[in-house]
Amino acid sequence: MIRIRLGMVGGGRGSFIGGVHRIAARMDGLYDVVAGVFSSDAERNKASAEDIGVEASRAYDSIEAMIEAERARADAIEAVVIATPNHLHFEAAKACLEAGLHVICDKPVTATLEDALELEKIVGRTGRHFFLTHNYTGYPMVRQMRDMIAAGELGELRTFHAEYVQDWLTEPMEQRGAKGAEWRTDPSKSGAGGSIGDIGTHAYNLAGFVLDRRPSHLLADLSSFVSGRRLDDNASILLRYEGGLKGTMWVSQVAVGNENHFTFRIYGSKGGLEWEQEDPNRLWFTQYGEPKQLLTRGGAQATYGNTQSIRIPAGHPEGFLEAFANLYRDAAAVLRSGETDRRLPLPGMKEGVQGLAFVDACVRSSSSNGAWVELIG
Repeated sequence: MIRIRLGMVGGGRGSFIGGVHRIAARMDGLYDVVAGVFSSDAERNKASAEDIGVEASRAYDSIEAMIEAERARADAIEAVVIATPNHLHFEAAKACLEAGLHVICDKPVTATLEDALELEKIVGRTGRHFFLTHNYTGYPMVRQMRDMIAAGELGELRTFHAEYVQDWLTEPMEQRGAKGAEWRTDPSKSGAGGSIGDIGTHAYNLAGFVLDRRPSHLLADLSSFVSGRRLDDNASILLRYEGGLKGTMWVSQVAVGNENHFTFRIYGSKGGLEWEQEDPNRLWFTQYGEPKQLLTRGGAQATYGNTQSIRIPAGHPEGFLEAFANLYRDAAAVLRSGETDRRLPLPGMKEGVQGLAFVDACVRSSSSNGAWVELIG
């Protein structure tokens, strides 16, 4: 496969997520980052291009300049990675889509539900591909959970619990010069959600991917435990689904002792599944009345989603970067062939809108003293 030429917006020197995107894009040799607007700071933009190996002439000072200059090149970029703070996603994605470029965007898709709905129209109008990097759906054992539930191995689904908790915002880091904390706790840059937008959207997306369904209503209690913080840093959420399925979700960035604790547990009339992101190569499966069974990445009883998502033999650990790279690999197949694997759906614009609808519903519910609200979109 001829490598896909990528431009990048954001993600320059010092950016955690920018480096993750580049590693994921390069892992299978399917992409080359050849241009970008890596930073709004001219010196950092230039230094970032040098770090990445991008020609100095292709480190542009604006998205508009990149689009215009690349349009005239025989080796022009074909897609753009957006790895900026949330409030910059919409304009960047809009400009790239309307210029005929495909977009790979970090989550959440935009800062507001209104912008997400507008961007959805633009994607439909331009006919360009739009991918959203909810990377946890790239884990082999998460994909195995989806397969097993679809095959009915848990029976009638009854209840699940998703828990995504961290502790890095336990103190007011946004008041101490931590750039990542500053924009994540600023509603003008992050949007209406703090922890629910930053990591809650990941938990919500993973639940939707595994269950292949979305809730009709939710109830949320949002808290800002750190004095002076303008957005939530903790959330307790209940979810209702058509057919009787119930879910609970706890999202926090002030849970002391948790670095990046993300778990998903689902139970039905015949069995249950339990998965932890910090031990991602293993999945516990229990059939009612039987001992717990350990399923592994690439091991015995591996399903389609498991086997199609691994690079090395069972027993050799894979993790966060490989899961992220799975999304890039799947996106490359779509961009080059136009085909998508319906058994391994990629997160895109639809999931982006759903994520912002989740944030919107959480805020509406919490501001109404924890009332049940219907999800929009």
